[in-house]
Amino acid sequence: MALDKLLSGAPARDDLVVDGDGRYSTEQVESRIRAVAAALSARGVAPGDRVAFRLPVGVDAVVAYRACWRIGAVAVALHPAAGSHQMNEALAQARPVVTIAGPDFPPTDGVRPLALDDLTAAPDAAPGGPGSESTTAGTDAAIMFTSGSTGAPRGVIHTHGSLAYKIIQLTEAHGLTPDDCALVPSPLAHVAGLLHGVLIPPALGAKTVLMPRWDPEAALALIERESVTYMVGPPTLFTTLMDCDGFDPRRAATLRMISCGGTGVTPAFCRRAAATLDVVVKRSYGSTEAPTIATSRFDDPTDKMILTDGRAFGDARLQVADDGELWVSGPELARGYLDPADTRTAFVDGWFRTGDLATVEDGWVTVTGRLGDRIIRSGENISATEVEQHLEAHPAVLAAAAVAEPDDRLGERVAAFVVAPDGFDLTACREWFARRGAARFITPERIEVVEELPVLASGKVDRMKLQARLMDPSGSSAGSDR
Repeated sequence: MALDKLLSGAPARDDLVVDGDGRYSTEQVESRIRAVAAALSARGVAPGDRVAFRLPVGVDAVVAYRACWRIGAVAVALHPAAGSHQMNEALAQARPVVTIAGPDFPPTDGVRPLALDDLTAAPDAAPGGPGSESTTAGTDAAIMFTSGSTGAPRGVIHTHGSLAYKIIQLTEAHGLTPDDCALVPSPLAHVAGLLHGVLIPPALGAKTVLMPRWDPEAALALIERESVTYMVGPPTLFTTLMDCDGFDPRRAATLRMISCGGTGVTPAFCRRAAATLDVVVKRSYGSTEAPTIATSRFDDPTDKMILTDGRAFGDARLQVADDGELWVSGPELARGYLDPADTRTAFVDGWFRTGDLATVEDGWVTVTGRLGDRIIRSGENISATEVEQHLEAHPAVLAAAAVAEPDDRLGERVAAFVVAPDGFDLTACREWFARRGAARFITPERIEVVEELPVLASGKVDRMKLQARLMDPSGSSAGSDR
């Protein structure tokens, strides 16, 4: 089913989207969608064309997605925290016909973005009904970017069918109804933000509360004021919420369920959150390519919710290859990447190779590690290769290796080992990454200067030895924010 038709069929309400001080009814959101869709059409955007946007978490990003779908265009979501380097890479891959952005759009190569407020049209120019008639389940709907093994971001292509299927499955798994309310601090360029900020609540006629920036005390106030019932995100959100100065469990009394993915979702965290917030806490597993491919039902056994990463639902399937890598399959899978070579490598005969190590027992999956060099910082996927490329471009750095360092608050953070005979410290690193237009969240938070990098017999960097060295206080250090 075309997404805009699915979303437009939900019951209307006066508070469909809450964005800061703004409260938008179904009709107000629909009016904005019509205006932007008509303006895009007037600029020559046709079905199948790509429209990129870089907007903060808010109603404008919701409207941008749905205006694209209204006319059959493909929404290309760019991370609001992306720097110019990531922006140039993403735009070069996607080649959108129009780019929409807020006032803080970083400098890019030859791109002159439009402001969403400038996209207006006369009422009689607005498309008549929801959804382009040319849109089918197999039509491309959205492109989101995730870290790639070569350092360049990978453009992940989802169809209307893959996202519509995920709406149905997660609604059932989470036990959601029109009476629910989601608090969404995730960027809407993330698949979690797309699902819970743009798709699932509006498809039910439920309320969505959007936060452009995570602030635990502000979040607590929103939960209390808006009667928020569920949240999805990394553990750091809920840890900081429970630890903030104004926390009182009575202020979060309407919360009934939280779903967490990524690193740091330990049984101890789950038990603490369940007891402190008096909610159902469950682990979930997924990626941009395979959104929430495994989770628990809201009424599954508690030990399964907190000791495993869930089970597959509907037509989704899981299997573990001989080398321990988890492969997944199902209607929610993306159809591939913008780069056909990446697609051939990762998508094999209807299966997606996740790059994660896992066990599957009686259908319940537990992720045990990773095959690749990915670092997951507070839900953000970071390519170690991309970090290393930035470091090795610095004239003082001869070689570099980035690894994940465990962090109680973030799950993991970026640590880097560099060969720099003339010295290189954390301040120099931060200044360099800023100059190169790198996103702040990929900038290393710990720098270790070494004489040489350890290597395996294959000649590759021994990342396990470097991670072990992070825990060894005798290792030389040239700076850390600890």
